[in-house]
Amino acid sequence: MNALSPAVLDRALDAARPLELGTVAEIVGLQLEVRGVPTAAVGDLLEIRTSDAQGPLLAEVAALRPGTAVCLPLGTTTGVRVGDHVRPTGAPLHVRVGDALRGRVLDGLGRPIDGGTPLDLVDGLELVSTEHPTPDALARPRITEPLGLGVRALDALVPAGRGQRLGIMAGSGVGKSSLLSMIARGTDAQVNVIALVGERGREVREFIDGDLGPEGLARSVVVVATSDAPAVERLRAAFTATRIAEWFRDSGQDVLLMMDSLTRVAMAQREIGLSAGEPPATRGYPPSVFGLLPRLLERAGTAAAGSITGLYTVLVEGDDLQDPIGDTARSILDGHVVLSRELATAGHFPAIDVLESISRVHGAVTTPAQKQAAALLRRMMAAHRNVKELVEIGAYVAGADTYADAALERRVAIEDFLRQDMGDTTAPADTWGRLAGLVAP
Repeated sequence: MNALSPAVLDRALDAARPLELGTVAEIVGLQLEVRGVPTAAVGDLLEIRTSDAQGPLLAEVAALRPGTAVCLPLGTTTGVRVGDHVRPTGAPLHVRVGDALRGRVLDGLGRPIDGGTPLDLVDGLELVSTEHPTPDALARPRITEPLGLGVRALDALVPAGRGQRLGIMAGSGVGKSSLLSMIARGTDAQVNVIALVGERGREVREFIDGDLGPEGLARSVVVVATSDAPAVERLRAAFTATRIAEWFRDSGQDVLLMMDSLTRVAMAQREIGLSAGEPPATRGYPPSVFGLLPRLLERAGTAAAGSITGLYTVLVEGDDLQDPIGDTARSILDGHVVLSRELATAGHFPAIDVLESISRVHGAVTTPAQKQAAALLRRMMAAHRNVKELVEIGAYVAGADTYADAALERRVAIEDFLRQDMGDTTAPADTWGRLAGLVAP
């Protein structure tokens, strides 16, 4: 008699195990209370069997009380009744990962929404938990290699390294999503993982078809949770995208993880925390939000094999860069890019305020000559900013500031260097060559 394989034996044992069913006891706001599932653990998924033809509703166990599991639904609770049967799955959320995900569009729970082949029918994908250990701090290689983004203002003045995490800080409507799509097409990274969290439904198709395009999508995995998705799905979208990026990194690839936006991830956690009874703290954000951000952001970075370079947009409230999420993100990330509404309204794209932007690995990923050229251009731009009002009223005297004189003389060339059309991507070597010519005596 042939011995059964471990996988077949596990399936047989699962099928023979007595079915454990609980019931919905209460539905209040964003949470459900379930009784009769004593084996459920925090983070596990439960299936709520409703009369809805769409199938069972998934809910995640968020807290446990004696005899009761407090759950957060991963879908709408319309049609759920007290007394509905609940089946514990015995595991947290799992998603499928692998090279075959390139070019696919998934929802926040890792399910395809692009009309393509169901993932369980795709060869080469493996099922993994969205939870994954963060690389040990001392096991992370130092960031020493640059990652070209195809945007001159970034590659020259705010250069990114492979494994760095950068925040893109801006108010609404300043061009964050457009900048991300431009980077997705022009980056040196082998694969892009793009998380659109809390976006308008209209903008998702525009981003994928228009901004990203077939070329960008072919080398990308897109995870989408629109603004009308449940708070848990919006939150889980960030971890789903991060877990997919971790699989590519662990297979030895350099990944660019782009998340738009980190603020809406924090807002989803705020909804969940307040619904669970947490006290509101700074501007209504409960303490769990400020514990969530480092837990999410620290998962990106270098590892023994491969890297995840993270670009996280931060939607600052009222263009205030000191808002709680923006301030916390800056303290965790390895640099930040500030987009200026003044530049955006003047038609300057990308609207990057390079003097307010900084990369904390600039010195590690550039040569001495590149560093000197970038510093010289920054000095020119800073000097021009200081005398701009004097120049406008005709009160500036040539010769008063050498750097200001150089900036005024090359003002048009500097603007041409910093401006870039959406469809235009520049190789890093060309960027550094143009910069050297721009600052040459």
